Amino acid sequence: RALFSEPSLSASGRSSCASCHSPGHAYGPPNRLAAQLAGADGATQGTRAAPSLKYLQTVPPFTEHYHDDDGDDSVDAGPTGGYDWDGRAQSAHEQARGPLLSPREMGNKDDAAVVARLRAGPLAAQFRRTFGEAIFDRPDAAMRGVLMALEVFQQSPADFYPYTSKYDAYLRKQAVLTPQEARGLALFNDERKGNCASCHISKIGQGGAFPQFTDYGLINLGVPRNGKLAVNADPAYFDLGLCGPDRADLREHREYCGRFRTPSLRNVALRQVYFHNGRFDDLAQVVRFYAQRDSAPQKWYPRDADGGVHKFDDQPAGLEGNVNMEAPFGGHPGGKAALSEREIADVVAFLRTLTDGYGGVKSDIRTRTRP
Repeated sequence: RALFSEPSLSASGRSSCASCHSPGHAYGPPNRLAAQLAGADGATQGTRAAPSLKYLQTVPPFTEHYHDDDGDDSVDAGPTGGYDWDGRAQSAHEQARGPLLSPREMGNKDDAAVVARLRAGPLAAQFRRTFGEAIFDRPDAAMRGVLMALEVFQQSPADFYPYTSKYDAYLRKQAVLTPQEARGLALFNDERKGNCASCHISKIGQGGAFPQFTDYGLINLGVPRNGKLAVNADPAYFDLGLCGPDRADLREHREYCGRFRTPSLRNVALRQVYFHNGRFDDLAQVVRFYAQRDSAPQKWYPRDADGGVHKFDDQPAGLEGNVNMEAPFGGHPGGKAALSEREIADVVAFLRTLTDGYGGVKSDIRTRTRP
């Protein structure tokens, strides 16, 4: 916990893990910035929105061919799992190193720089008490200790997966949804309407595990380009998730381009920016985008020189076939949207029931993870 909030571990001396993953905002971004400012100067903009670190305890390692534990191995869910928006980190231990060394985040040159800052900082004595007085004589072991401490902290149920939302109370039969929330849940689950539960699983799983509201998959939603990101000033720059630029091992897989990991929707109402590029800053707008992306594309995408709508403008031409077209997507410009304005409001009302801390409910160990 102390390391997570310690700014002296950064090159600027002003950024900590908690700067971008605020405990008061479900360990997500504390503001409406599309991407957070950090780096060696403390003012370098990132390229992606900071994700929430809550409810990551059951994320599987990345695989291109995922088979769920439902007893049917014939269903290949495709690319699934991993940490970060592109799934490149295989574990929480590996993921913790990324921000420490990223020039756009904590800005350390290498592991040795992290250890040197820790040794010279206010947590050195506590670190020695934990890992041994001679720990700094073994820099590699000291770095492993840093990553282990950060990983173990993020396994704290009370902080990171308490299951204390109104929806959890509803699943325990300790609360009743309002009529609007119940309508929203029905729309969320309806394959012909919101169809949200196809990726954001909402039902209790096998063995009684409460839902994580994600299937851990990676998907291309055709999210509009965000002009607030400095990297997007270059018209030739595209963040294509699974096939780069941050991830290098799948660059030749053109069919994966534009895919990003499906986040949990738990505590989604506490976020102030949405999607990997922070393009939206209003939850109702996010739901509206899903419902109207294809029926009213002019609302979301710019126009070309000839006046036509340039759909899917945040990826190079020729990748349109990668974009997901399942409900609520699909349809034609000018057609009926998948959800009405009232239905959008109903879905948002339901999503607000996923915020932890409902009615003073305490964490329940029985609902933490899958067996």
